[in-house]
Amino acid sequence: MAQLIPTLSSCLARMTPGEKRLAQRLEAMLEDDYLLWYEIPLGERQRYADFIILHPVRGLLLLEVKDWKLDNIQRMDRQGTTLMTLGGPKRVGNPLEQVRQCSYQLTNSLQRDPQLRNPDGHRYAGRIAFPVGYGVVFTHIQRKDFSATDLPELLPEHLVLCKDEMYLGTDPEEFQERLWAMFNVQFPFTLTLAQVDRIRWHLFPEVRIDAQANLFSENWADELPDLMRVLDLQQEQLARSLGEGHRVIHGVAGSGKTLILGYRCLHLAEILAKPILVLCYNITLAARLRGLMVERGIADRVNVYHFHDWCGEMLRCYHVPRPERGADYMERLVQAVIDGVEKGQIPAAQYGAVMIDEGHDFEADWLRLVVRMVDPETDSLLLLYDDTQSIYKRRNALDFTLSSVGINAKGRTTILRLNYRNTDEIIDFAYRFTGHYLQEKKEGEEAWVIPEKAGRHGPPPALRVLDGFDQEAAYIAHVLAAQHERGSDWAEMCITYPAHWVGERIKAAFDARQIPYQWLHDTASKKDFDPARDSVKLMTMHSSKGLEFPVMVVAGIGTLPRDEPEEDARLLYVAITRSTERLLVTAHKRTAFTEQIEHAGAITSPMIE
Repeated sequence: MAQLIPTLSSCLARMTPGEKRLAQRLEAMLEDDYLLWYEIPLGERQRYADFIILHPVRGLLLLEVKDWKLDNIQRMDRQGTTLMTLGGPKRVGNPLEQVRQCSYQLTNSLQRDPQLRNPDGHRYAGRIAFPVGYGVVFTHIQRKDFSATDLPELLPEHLVLCKDEMYLGTDPEEFQERLWAMFNVQFPFTLTLAQVDRIRWHLFPEVRIDAQANLFSENWADELPDLMRVLDLQQEQLARSLGEGHRVIHGVAGSGKTLILGYRCLHLAEILAKPILVLCYNITLAARLRGLMVERGIADRVNVYHFHDWCGEMLRCYHVPRPERGADYMERLVQAVIDGVEKGQIPAAQYGAVMIDEGHDFEADWLRLVVRMVDPETDSLLLLYDDTQSIYKRRNALDFTLSSVGINAKGRTTILRLNYRNTDEIIDFAYRFTGHYLQEKKEGEEAWVIPEKAGRHGPPPALRVLDGFDQEAAYIAHVLAAQHERGSDWAEMCITYPAHWVGERIKAAFDARQIPYQWLHDTASKKDFDPARDSVKLMTMHSSKGLEFPVMVVAGIGTLPRDEPEEDARLLYVAITRSTERLLVTAHKRTAFTEQIEHAGAITSPMIE
C-alpha cells in the first residue's frame, strides 16, 4: 500500500468526495514504494496540485481532481472553463492548464539542483534527471461519455483519468498504466534515497533541517548544500497528520520532537483564529524557540514561554496579584494562576492549540492547568517527552497517568526511536553510559526507549582527566582555540557543566585567551540566548536541554556523581546528546563516572591538540 502523507484519515475533512475516492484508490492500488502528498503548494505563486505521486523508477506525477459532471461544463477553452452552477455561469481555470503550470514550476525548481540534473556529458545534460508528468481526474465522468464530447481536443485522453477507471474492482496494473501514460516523456532512471530526500527538501521548506540546528531554512537559492537534511518520512507523516485532539509523542533524544513541534506551529498558525501557546521548562530552549518563530514570521500568532514566565504573564495580563518573593515562590506562583482560573479571573480556553516541549519536566498540576487553556472547539494539544532526559529532582518523569491530568491521548501516542542528531559513536557511548545507571532502576517498569541509529559517523567521544581544575579549564580553552584555527566557527561550540563555579573558572580561562563567549549564567542572559552570535556558548547542563552544537565539551565531570548517581547520569546523558559531531568530556580528577565513561567507549587521547 502506498504511503499518503499526511494519512488519509487526517485529510478527509479537507477533501471533496471525489478526492476522497481517488485517495483511497491511490493508497490501495499503488505499492509501498510510492509516496503520495495531498494538496501541497508549489512555487513562489503557491499554486496547488491536488495530489503529487513520487516513485523512484517512474518519476513525479501531479494530478488535478475535478468533481464536475458533463452537464455542468458549459464551455471550455485553453485558458479556462465556464461551469453552470446554482448561482449561474462561473468562469474557472482549465484544469489541464492549471496542473501543467504546476508541473513547470516544479520542474524549474528541481532543475536548479545539480544533483537532480543530468550530469555533463549526458545527452540531456543540465535537464532534470527524471520525468515529471501531469494529468486531470474526472471523478463523475465516464470514459465513453468523455470521449463522445469535444473535450479531448483540449484534454488529450491519455492525460485524463475517468470515473470508471478508478472503481473498487479496477485492476491495479491497469490503474497504474493509466497514471503513467500521463508522462509525455519516459526514460530509464532510478532515484536514490538521497535524491528522494532532496526532492522532498525542495517541495516542502517546512521539513528542512538546517545544518546549524535551525528548525526551518528557506535560504537555499544561492548555494545548495551537498547534504540536505529533512524530516524522515515518519516524522513528516506525523507532523502533517496530527489532526485534532490530544496527541503525545515519546521520542528519544535527537529524534526530531522539537522539529515536529515547529512544523506544527507553522501549519496551525495559518488556520487557527486563536493564538498558539508553546511551553517548555528550559528558559534557554524557550528563547531558542521564540527566535525561530520570529524568523518564520509567526511570532504574533505563536506565544512561546518558559512555563513560570507564562504563569507570571497570566497574572500580569489579568491583574491578579503576584505572590511575594520568598520560600516556595515558584510553587505559589503556579498556584496563584490555578486559583485565578478557578475563580474566573484568568480565562480558560485562551488558545487554539497548546504544545508542550520537554513534557517530562512538567508536574501534574502544571499539566492540568495547561490543558484547561485549550479551546475545546479545536481541542488541539501536543505533548512531547523523553523520560531519559528528566533531570529535575522533584520527581520521576511523568510518574502519573496522562489521563489523570486531562490529556486524553489513548490510541494517539507515537514513539520516535531513530536518533538523527548524534553520530553513531556518540549515541552508542551515551546509551552504554546511561544504561549502566538506569537499567536496574527500570526493572519491572516500562523500559525506556532505546535509541536507534541513523548511520551517521564521526570521531569517537574523548575523555581527558587533568591534574586540577585550573588545568582542566586551560585545556578546554586550548582545545577550542585549536578547533577554531582548524576552521570551526565559535558559534558551533558549546561548553556545558554541572555547577556554577565550574562555569566561572572556564569563563576566566576564556578571558585569558580572549575567546569570545556568551555565558548563560542567569535568567537575563538565558533569555538573551542567540545561537547565531559568533561566540562559544557557556551554560549549565540543565540549560543545554533541547539545544545542539557540532562541538560539545562536557566539563566538570570530576564533581560527579553526587548524592544521586541516577539523576546525575540522566543529566550527563542530556549533555552528551547535545553534540552532533564532536564530543570531549573533561574532569579534574578520577571518579566513578570517569571510569564508566571509559568503559562506555570514550577514548582517553585528546579530541584535538
